[in-house]
Amino acid sequence: MDNTLLCSAYLPPVNFFTVIKSGGDVLIEQYDNYCKQTYRNRCRIATAGGIQTLTIPVVKSDSPKQLMKDVRISDHGDWRRQHWNALESAYMNSPFFMYYQDDFRPFYERRIEFLIDFNTQLTELILKLAGMDKKIKLTESYSRLSTGINDLRQLIDPQQTSQNRPYWQVFKQKYGFQPNLSAVDLLFNMGPEFPLYL
Repeated sequence: MDNTLLCSAYLPPVNFFTVIKSGGDVLIEQYDNYCKQTYRNRCRIATAGGIQTLTIPVVKSDSPKQLMKDVRISDHGDWRRQHWNALESAYMNSPFFMYYQDDFRPFYERRIEFLIDFNTQLTELILKLAGMDKKIKLTESYSRLSTGINDLRQLIDPQQTSQNRPYWQVFKQKYGFQPNLSAVDLLFNMGPEFPLYL
């Protein structure tokens, strides 16, 4: 079974975990150039007001290009509290948020310096809570195409819209099924059925 190569993402979308489930271990590229307007520092959740994008502020680099591994999280704007309040407000009425909230809350109470570390630890948490036995490794240099690796770095991009099969969502009656959300939407709504849905 080929390993899967993906870009780092903040609370990645459902299709990120769909490709993880179908492959071997996971490689996260940390030697690519950081790109704005990507899932590297943002995610989408369903709220009472519609889809909301949560964006982690990052420290601006002195050079025009910066490796993902070097991107630091900014403390600007009290974003941790805002993101946690948004998650809590959006999912407090979902069937499984109360079971998982204590696992996620510490990420919004402590400071993690690098975005790659924050994203990787959250992805590992989602895998663990979903009962998916996959190991995540960070690349040791920029990965070129090679055998034994399924290169899906371009797959997880907000500009690429993929349709998920519908599943139960808190605001489905109000807005209909909303695809391409963060995998926490699936986790908080479907709980242990997360890997079965994938």
